[in-house]
This record gives sequence, structure tokens and C-alpha cells, in this order.
Amino acid sequence: MANVTTCIEEGRYFDTRHTTERQYERQILRSDVLYVLLNGYHEKRKDTFVEAFRAWNYAIRGKTVDKKDLRVIVSFDSVGMLIVTAIDLDK
Repeated sequence: MANVTTCIEEGRYFDTRHTTERQYERQILRSDVLYVLLNGYHEKRKDTFVEAFRAWNYAIRGKTVDKKDLRVIVSFDSVGMLIVTAIDLDK
């Protein structure tokens, strides 16, 4: 299975429609999301299995360069990594 760093380095990461909408609503930049994915930590207790997709969603949490506390949810498929959503935990 691919990992976060490999998918980002190889450009094999994709936003879902949900992610694009939420990032816009929450004023979260893609650069913030990528920074947290590369520098944050795996928040295992927030992982969930989504039966409808038969796939795990993994939670990565960290601070952006400007110290915003984010949680980013990702999932993996045969192509790469899907960025499911991003949450600003400071709001």
C-alpha cells in the first residue's frame, strides 16, 4: 500500500469534490493541507472504516506554517491517495 509521502512526491494525490468545497468554505489552502500531510502525525483514534467504499479513512493532524491546527482525512485506492476533507480545529 502506498503511503502519504510517496503519493505526494509522485503527484498521486487527488481532491474529492467534498474536499474542494470544504477547503473553500473553511479557507484552507492546498499548501496547508500538503504541509500537514507531510509534517503532521497519524491520529489513529480518528481513523474510520467506510463500509460504502470498503476503505479506511486515515486522520493526519498537524500545524500549518502559520500555526493553524488542521486535521486532514485521506484514503487510498489503486491509483493513489484521496484527500477526503480538511478540518480547521481552531474554529
